[in-house]
Amino acid sequence: MVKTLTRHGNSYAVVIDKPVLDLLNITPQTPLEITTDGQTLVLTPMRSTGRQRKFNKALVETNRAFGRALRKLGQ
Repeated sequence: MVKTLTRHGNSYAVVIDKPVLDLLNITPQTPLEITTDGQTLVLTPMRSTGRQRKFNKALVETNRAFGRALRKLGQ
C-alpha cells in the first residue's frame, strides 16, 4: 500500500484505511507511539498496562513450567 501525505493545517497527515485500523484494533482514541531509525517510520498502538501485566504473568508462568526445557532447546 502506497500513501502520500495530506495537508492538515500547518502539518501533514497520513490517512490510515479502515481495514488496517480494524486489523490492528485501533480506534481514534488509541494512543500511537511513533519511532524511527532515521529511514523507517513505525507507528505502534500503545496497549493497556492490564494487557501487558497479563502477558508478563503468562511469561513468568511459562518460564517456571518450561524454562529448563526451553533452555535445553536453545543450546
